[in-house]
Amino acid sequence: MAQKVELAWSLPPHLPGDGDTTLKVMTDVLIALAPATIAGIVFFGVYSAAVVVVSMLTAAIVEALYLRRSFTPRGLIGDGSPLVAGLLLALVVPPSLPLPLVALGSAVAMLVGKHFFGGIGRNIFNPALLGRAFLFVVWPRQMATWTPPLDGTTTATPLGGGEASYLDMFLGTIPGSLGETSALLLLIGAAYLFYRGRIGWRIPASFIAGIVIFAPIFGGDILFHLLAGGVVIGAFYMATDMVTSPVQPTGQILFGLGCGIATMVIRELAGLPEGVMYAILLMNALVPLLDRFFRVKTLGEA
Repeated sequence: MAQKVELAWSLPPHLPGDGDTTLKVMTDVLIALAPATIAGIVFFGVYSAAVVVVSMLTAAIVEALYLRRSFTPRGLIGDGSPLVAGLLLALVVPPSLPLPLVALGSAVAMLVGKHFFGGIGRNIFNPALLGRAFLFVVWPRQMATWTPPLDGTTTATPLGGGEASYLDMFLGTIPGSLGETSALLLLIGAAYLFYRGRIGWRIPASFIAGIVIFAPIFGGDILFHLLAGGVVIGAFYMATDMVTSPVQPTGQILFGLGCGIATMVIRELAGLPEGVMYAILLMNALVPLLDRFFRVKTLGEA
C-alpha cells in the first residue's frame, strides 16, 4: 500500500539546519558586523552613524513599499535582508558621503540589485556592491573623498597613496570606507559567522590565496594588499553571500580565486586603486556558469 508523503517547500534561499530561517541568518550577519560598525562610528564621528541609519532605513522602507505593491507585505524589517544590505552598503562608502546619495545608493541596491531579479534568492549580483558601483560611476568624486579617523581633513587611503603602517591597517585607524578599515574587528565578526555555520572556508580562503599568489607577480606587498581596502570585508562578508556565490565546493574555490586574481589585476593594471567591488561583481556574473559546470548530481545520477 502506497504511503502518502508530504513535501515541504519554500522560496529560496534554502537554508540547511533545523529551525533556520532567513531572519536568523541575517541577524547573525548583523551581529558579526556590529564591532566594525561601532568602530567606524567611533573613528569617523557622529555623521557616520547617520550614514548607517539612513542606508539601513532606506533599504527597509524601499523593501516594505515594494512588497506592499506586490501584495506580499512583511512589515518594515521583514526577513532582515534589507537591513543587512543597507548596513553593508553603509560600511563600504566614505563616512562623509552626503546622506541623499547614501539613500539613493541604498534604494538602487534594493530595487535594481534585488527586486529587479525577482527578490531574495534570485538576485545575481550582491545588492550592496551594486548600489556602491552605481554611486561610484555617477558620483566618483564624492565616492573618493576620504577623511582620516578622529580628524576632519581630507586625505588619501593607503591604496590611494596615503601612508599607513601594518598595525594601523589592522586596527582600522586609517582613512577608508566607514566599516572596511579595521581588519581585526571584521575578522572577529567573521569568526562568529564561522562558529554559527553561516559561512564556509572555501571562498574566503581561495579569495585570500588569489591575493597571496598574484601580489608578488605584480611586485606588490602581500600583507599590504590583504589589509588595505576592502579585501577582508569582501572575502568574508560580500563574496560569501549564499545567493550570489556557487553551490558546489569546486565552484566556490574557483569563484574565490577569481575574486582574488581579479582584485589584483584591477589594482595593478587598471586605473582604479581598489578592485574588490568590481572583482566580486564580475565573479557574481559567472556564478551560473560555475554552477552549471560543477553542478551537484541528483540522487541516483551516475
